[in-house]
Amino acid sequence: MQILSLKSIVAGGLALCVVLFAIGWYTRDNPANAPYLKILGGGFMFNYREGEVFYGFTALVVRPLASGSIIEASFENPAGGAPLVVAERVSTMTNRYALRTPPLRGVEAKKPYHVAIKVYDRGKKALLWAEEHSYSSQISDTVVPEKPLTIGPGYHLNPDNPENRRPG
Repeated sequence: MQILSLKSIVAGGLALCVVLFAIGWYTRDNPANAPYLKILGGGFMFNYREGEVFYGFTALVVRPLASGSIIEASFENPAGGAPLVVAERVSTMTNRYALRTPPLRGVEAKKPYHVAIKVYDRGKKALLWAEEHSYSSQISDTVVPEKPLTIGPGYHLNPDNPENRRPG
């Protein structure tokens, strides 16, 4: 009966490590194939107190982007006309970005509204990544008052809003 030498144990361990490394390398997700952004969520937001409706999304940077790269979203305008374009530059301070429309009107319930999301290099010369999403609201914007219900930091009733006027 032959006893294993230290040299043969080390060689066997090293061979096992090489095989496991090769399996891991073969089954890994190549980061070069990953999208630059992962859309975490989005949709319509209704602020009844301020009388505003907007929609947007939150994105997480999952593949490294150079500082100064541009995330651009082109939102379909519910009122019609040209799309609403919003852009934000990537910084080293965060990897989460929230892009949303300015306040808008004309939102119809259950109608999908299209959003085109693009990532450009810092000079906006090269398109690095693009994806499209649709968001729909469960309610129309007719439930939101035309003018804010409150004004100021103390949420005082807005005297310009007819819904706040008391009879008499």
